[in-house]
Amino acid sequence: MIQLKNIFKWVNAGGNRTYLLKDINLSIAEGEFVSIMGPSGSGKSTLLHIIGMLDGFDEGEYRFLQEPVHALKEKQRSALYKQYIGFVFQAYHLIDELTVYENIETPLLYKDVKATERKALVADMLDRFNIVGKKDLFPAQLSGGQQQLVGIARALISKPKLILADEPTGNLNSKQGEEIMQLFQQLNKEDGVTIIQVTHSEKNAAYSNHIVNLLDGRIET
Repeated sequence: MIQLKNIFKWVNAGGNRTYLLKDINLSIAEGEFVSIMGPSGSGKSTLLHIIGMLDGFDEGEYRFLQEPVHALKEKQRSALYKQYIGFVFQAYHLIDELTVYENIETPLLYKDVKATERKALVADMLDRFNIVGKKDLFPAQLSGGQQQLVGIARALISKPKLILADEPTGNLNSKQGEEIMQLFQQLNKEDGVTIIQVTHSEKNAAYSNHIVNLLDGRIET
């Protein structure tokens, strides 16, 4: 499903090149559950954003479902992302001007899902995450944990083939965190959804079947 070949990413500051990722080679098959681990600043989120096509890279090749992402125009990459990928961000990235209901509904609008079907799917997500009573509130009126649940609901609603999750339980209490990890495991095992999570938690990593360790922008072997 995902092939990264000799991926480099760097930033230039004051004439010096600082590498964020160095020579990343990684293949992820459809249906895998992968955890990316490593100390802060090791490049975990950068790698996740590249896989999610939200960030570019300076050198190397990336194929997603056989498509050469490195050769695609931005519009084509965006279409791929919207069709196949659900992203759970560490900082939520909810749209402040939209209600909980509207935030969760957004990915369905990109996919031209009919209004009646949208309504049913959003209702199902509100129910699943116990946030029915919050549907008319705006992100600023929610706690961090509630915003995280809305972000997860939004990522799952369009039934993506690939879920990318950046510290998905970081803002949740331990019970909520466990429920989310069990939900991910269920989506992976029963629906065959490919999941890649960035996590510091050994407990969360135990749900995956493949761990990628990063250190200083490189994959440790």
